[in-house]
Amino acid sequence: MITERMPEVGERVELTVGAVAHGGHCVARLADGPVVFVRHALPGERVVARVTEVRRGWLRAEAVRVLDASPDRVEPPCPYARPDGCGGCDLQHVAPAAQLAWKTAVLREQLERIGGLAHEEVAALAPRVEPLPGGPLGWRSRVRYAVDTAGRAGLRKHRSHEVVPIDRCRIAHPAIQRVPVLSGSDRRWPGTDEVETIASSGGDVTVRARRGPTTTLVDGPGEVREQAAGRQWRVPAEAFWQVHPAAPDTLVAAVLELVAPQVGETAWDLYGGVGLFAAALAERVGPTGRVTLVESAPAAVRAARRNLRDLSHVDVVAARVERALPAGRLATPVDLVVLDPPRSGAGLPVVRALAASGARAIAYVACDPAALARDVRAFREAGWELRAVRGYDCFPMTHHLEVVALLVPASPSPRAAGR
Repeated sequence: MITERMPEVGERVELTVGAVAHGGHCVARLADGPVVFVRHALPGERVVARVTEVRRGWLRAEAVRVLDASPDRVEPPCPYARPDGCGGCDLQHVAPAAQLAWKTAVLREQLERIGGLAHEEVAALAPRVEPLPGGPLGWRSRVRYAVDTAGRAGLRKHRSHEVVPIDRCRIAHPAIQRVPVLSGSDRRWPGTDEVETIASSGGDVTVRARRGPTTTLVDGPGEVREQAAGRQWRVPAEAFWQVHPAAPDTLVAAVLELVAPQVGETAWDLYGGVGLFAAALAERVGPTGRVTLVESAPAAVRAARRNLRDLSHVDVVAARVERALPAGRLATPVDLVVLDPPRSGAGLPVVRALAASGARAIAYVACDPAALARDVRAFREAGWELRAVRGYDCFPMTHHLEVVALLVPASPSPRAAGR
């Protein structure tokens, strides 16, 4: 099976699988050197893989037959978690404990390779990915289904627009699995591009359908109730909220423990959404402190102002973070920052502004370890250091994870030193 020429798409090759890599695949090599990023495999296995993509110097492939299996391999609980099936879950073939080890290895590798930390520095931080309560199935409280040309709702194949009709999604919240959306219920969605389902922690179930730029409420409330951090929340269906029911409380607890807000301090909650972290910070700094939340999505801004109206020492700024920071719209001087950027990360202008802010600590909440690592490198170049890293398996059965990192100035700011 091994050949000296570059294989073509659809060709099968025999591979000995190496280390895990970010993105839900492992790294292997053909005999003549090209790297192969192979899905549905595990380190140490020998597999037959079907080539799915050919690039200059590297390939993508799917393991279609396992010749020597890893002891960490299990039978996927979902019949659609196969090379030609749904592309949503990358790790259903991996035992739960090994999934945590997989994600821990990815987090450490990204901090070293992209973040520029030495192996010894990462080892001293000892980051690891911890499980959340509830188990690996039935956790996802928001699911967006694609719709095929026959009007059947399902999920897309990996790196494809092709829709796989399914009877139910095994990682979806039980309330979502009961909603008659999928082909198992004989429901059809003609003229629809996507169907979004939400099951809130407050007991609401919402279904919305999108066609082009227009989204229509099909069933349930347009604003759902959530419960987290000791408060009740009203969250517009289109606004961001963590999809794992245990994630909001877990992340809030990690942020508070790492930055340890003190009474009277000033804090910024950047990319603050509907106000989850701002509320937690406000309770800790008290009415003699100040919290400024910055958010650009209009629905989230409106929700934050409603959710936080009982906290008079919280200001909600409707702006993009990269524009608000140099515009003088945030309460200063600042002591603490919670940074929860989108998957692409904060970026160099935001990092530089925060590094010069005089804050004593930044809690960085990241949903992509590569973006976190890029920003960590920028913080380090600006004179900050990574003091702690905690990973959480907010997305079981997938390669995704959530990380909370603590960044502090390498030399204490004059404001912090004077306390």
